Amino acid sequence: MEELIKVQINENNEQLVSARELHEKLKVNTKYNDWFTRMCDYGFIENQDYITVSQKKVTAQGNTSNYNDHILKLDMAKEICMIQRTEIGKQFRQYFIECERRLKEQSQFRLPTTYKEALLQLVEKVEENEKLLLENQDMKPKAEFFDAVTNSKTAIQMADVAKVLDMGIGRNKLFEILREHKILMQDNRPYQKYIDNSWFRVVEVKYIKPNGDTAINLKTLVYQKGINGIRKILNK
Repeated sequence: MEELIKVQINENNEQLVSARELHEKLKVNTKYNDWFTRMCDYGFIENQDYITVSQKKVTAQGNTSNYNDHILKLDMAKEICMIQRTEIGKQFRQYFIECERRLKEQSQFRLPTTYKEALLQLVEKVEENEKLLLENQDMKPKAEFFDAVTNSKTAIQMADVAKVLDMGIGRNKLFEILREHKILMQDNRPYQKYIDNSWFRVVEVKYIKPNGDTAINLKTLVYQKGINGIRKILNK
């Protein structure tokens, strides 16, 4: 990445930039002091967003004079670039965003330089591993159930589909959603095109009425292809 402006890092791992240099790079026509005062009117706070530093320069006559510069945190520098509403301001803002991204990546892979840093990294790693272990233990029964369904060549009931999807939706709510999306008819039977697409199958289930008569009920079962299709609908 080409360096557009000098970006420094302080002891708190914060990225900083000179306001005077930024003023020059942005090619602002207004005098620096007037420009920076106007920028501060947007709500930036001294010693929080920036600090004032005194610099020395040698005049053409060989005399030394003092002038103020302002060291900006990168968040303030990005906002100032956006305020300019110029193409070069946009370019510098993107540059600062890339600087932040690279610093974050470097921080993630930075080796500890002290015993304290090494110990803290070790504790963080142990806590992360314990958290992952607990999550895996919690997900294992669900994963085993899902694998069993996935490997099955038969269709499953809608109640089991709700368990596989694991989205906090019960069987009845799932029926309701599929009716709203015109996938199931009002009696919860699928429209023919979804049967032809191997989403569902409809089976006859016999049962005995209280009076002793035998009756037939139609039950909608779902294939794996149907489970995948339903998941996409719920994700939307």
